[in-house]
Amino acid sequence: MTRLEAALADYLRLRRALGHKLVGEGRELSRFVTYLDFTGAEAITMPAVLEFVTDADPATTMAARRVTAVRGFARYLAAIDGVSVIPPAGLVASRARHRTPHIFSDADVAAVIVHARAAVPAPFRQETVATIIGLLAVTGMRVGEALRLGRGDVDWGQAVILIRGTKFGKGRDVPVSESTISALAAYACQRDQRRPATTRLFVSLAGTPVAYSHFGGTFRQAVSAAGIGAGTGIRPRIHDLRH
Repeated sequence: MTRLEAALADYLRLRRALGHKLVGEGRELSRFVTYLDFTGAEAITMPAVLEFVTDADPATTMAARRVTAVRGFARYLAAIDGVSVIPPAGLVASRARHRTPHIFSDADVAAVIVHARAAVPAPFRQETVATIIGLLAVTGMRVGEALRLGRGDVDWGQAVILIRGTKFGKGRDVPVSESTISALAAYACQRDQRRPATTRLFVSLAGTPVAYSHFGGTFRQAVSAAGIGAGTGIRPRIHDLRH
């Protein structure tokens, strides 16, 4: 481990201990430190920062996000080595773009579920993807929140779902209808028969937590097969179900 890698590890450990997740920032800073080590740099310099942030796609907000991430690490490192440069906040312009969501109708949701079932051969996995899609559509939950649900996060008697580890670090209760709790109970019964090792509610054929990438791929395939959004210029996403 190089000196900069060790400093980054200490920085991320400190920030995360204070409650910051720094998932995306951690990835970008890891790339930045790799770049610094590759060039033989011993500290953060303005030319290095400019080279790193301008390497991102200018049509996205990545450059601005990289500046924000590097600024935090640079402040930490400058206090240690006394020579690292802290880039200014306005080094690059942020190009925030507001994407028009696709508003899923009841018919759209039903079509996605039908095609999602057809996209996977195993009956249990069919039930898994169908139940997740239905849950997202009726609750407005984020897909990550649904996939992280624990078996004990559902109050079956009160028909309430407890959301933990949300985007902003706060939990919340989500009341659901009787039909929703019945659908979840039917899935949970099948899930329990497989005796999975994980406490997650939604599990794979192997009994492990459902991977976001696998579910996302199935969802996109189903949307395409159903022809949803065709001719509108809008590419429907999983998160559009929240609308």
